[in-house]
Amino acid sequence: MKCPWAYLSPEMEAYHDKEWGKPLYDERALFELLCLEQLQAGLSWQTVLKKRPAFREALANFEVAKLANFDESDLAQLLANPALIRNRRKLEAILTNARLIYDQQLSLAKLCWAYVDEKPLINHWQSSEQVPAQTDLASQMAKDLKQVGFKFVGPTTIYSFMQASGMVNDHLESCPCKEA
Repeated sequence: MKCPWAYLSPEMEAYHDKEWGKPLYDERALFELLCLEQLQAGLSWQTVLKKRPAFREALANFEVAKLANFDESDLAQLLANPALIRNRRKLEAILTNARLIYDQQLSLAKLCWAYVDEKPLINHWQSSEQVPAQTDLASQMAKDLKQVGFKFVGPTTIYSFMQASGMVNDHLESCPCKEA
């Protein structure tokens, strides 16, 4: 049996089966995922997934070099776009983080995967109730990212990012995607 949340909708099931928990090392894709996790705070993941195509279009396919050059007028356009989650703090954080990565030539993959020694941590949960919302490791990563200058990277957001990017494998033991 799959992780229960996979059955919420066909979109959620496709995301669960094809993306969630699969190790991701690509810089652009990792940045996109971090941005989407930031956007999700306080909302459902299903809402974010439905808006992902619009965000890809509005945010230059999450290309850091392009986003680093977004200015106040670009932000105003984002805030006026009804296809997006129009939260100023979240959108400003995305642009700030893009500038930080670009200006300091950071590798999000190297930075984040170092916390798990470059390979996924495999958990052995039997039920959804056992899966934590955050961990000490996620709290440390969030603290360190904030020290570097990242915005909107709390421990819950970071743990969700770690799960989604495959740094942590939190598929339930009964889930066929556990070993995939």
